[in-house]
Amino acid sequence: MTTISRATAATAALLLTLTLAACSTADGGSSDDSAAPASASADSNASGGDCAGVAVVVETADLGLSEADSPAGSTCIDTDAAILASDAVAEAGLTTEGTDEYGDQVVCRVNGVPAADFALTAEDGSDYFETCASMPAAFAYWSLWTKPADGEWGYAEEGLSTLELEPGESLELLFTVNGEPAAPTA
Repeated sequence: MTTISRATAATAALLLTLTLAACSTADGGSSDDSAAPASASADSNASGGDCAGVAVVVETADLGLSEADSPAGSTCIDTDAAILASDAVAEAGLTTEGTDEYGDQVVCRVNGVPAADFALTAEDGSDYFETCASMPAAFAYWSLWTKPADGEWGYAEEGLSTLELEPGESLELLFTVNGEPAAPTA
């Protein structure tokens, strides 16, 4: 039980640190207003490796969802300028829901997943239902990852509303349950 408590505390601390970092740049950060506006359009058949714009990838744990109910997939956003992650996600046809306490700086649901009435099973076998009141459970949460062109996936240091992506970069919204998957598999 001590190991689970420490892991839970460490995960919660990491999520809170990322949230606070995102909130500290909520005034718009270092966005360059002189850049050409992004003319983004979604191409749902593109994969992250074939995208000259910004790839938006959604990966879920094995939640047992049907294809119709799962937001999993990859979309290439056609842009030749930097774009906010929140705009790229919207252009990909995805909707996100934040939490009551942290707003859109913490992703609680993507296209309604996990639904408020969907039982997430913890490692101890208990059922958990996400309410989006505060930080999601440390064992079942959405995380944001970025990947530079020809680079490796890394944990995003900002939230969707402040994170800027350049053409050639990828954004992943990854849902993890009980540590799986721990990082993007694409």
